[in-house]
Amino acid sequence: MIQIIECPRDALQGYKKIIPTDKKVEYYNTLLDVGFHTLDFGSFVSPKAVPQMADTKDVAPKLKLSKTKLLAITLNIRGVNDAVKHPNIKYFGYAFSISETFQLRNSNKTMEQSYQILQEMKKIADANNRELVVYLSMAFGNPYGDPWNPEMIVDWAEKIKQLGIKIISLADTIGSANTKTIEEVFKYLISKHPE
Repeated sequence: MIQIIECPRDALQGYKKIIPTDKKVEYYNTLLDVGFHTLDFGSFVSPKAVPQMADTKDVAPKLKLSKTKLLAITLNIRGVNDAVKHPNIKYFGYAFSISETFQLRNSNKTMEQSYQILQEMKKIADANNRELVVYLSMAFGNPYGDPWNPEMIVDWAEKIKQLGIKIISLADTIGSANTKTIEEVFKYLISKHPE
């Protein structure tokens, strides 16, 4: 089965000029009519880090009901606790990098600290009948000089799976993927985790 996930958040968060909340709501509600499986629409992160997403808490309650599920990015326990206040958000997304350097830059946490946070987030998600989606960022390469190979992806996918997390997305965070790497990573990962 093919499921299409639309992610306007990723594009919008890069805009320097703040888009008004009502414009975001109007745009997202149009996307909710399309029938995507999931709409990755916002994030509960520091407004200093991502000013464009500071109004996610105001956008979420104004989105119309649809068969499309809503996903919001969270990078810490505070973010998950903020997101859980919105019953229409089905998925909490967490970017877990297999690059120590990128993880520190993105969340100010080490990979091990991030894994511990992930465990707590999973408990909160379960207690509130939500699902945690983990993005394995830097899945197709690492320009920072950190170790990288497909086996690392499989190892971290296994650790994440052991937490009971069922959705793991491979992210080409820095645009390093190429046909050879994509094929190699997916072939290896699927052979180890066909589910």
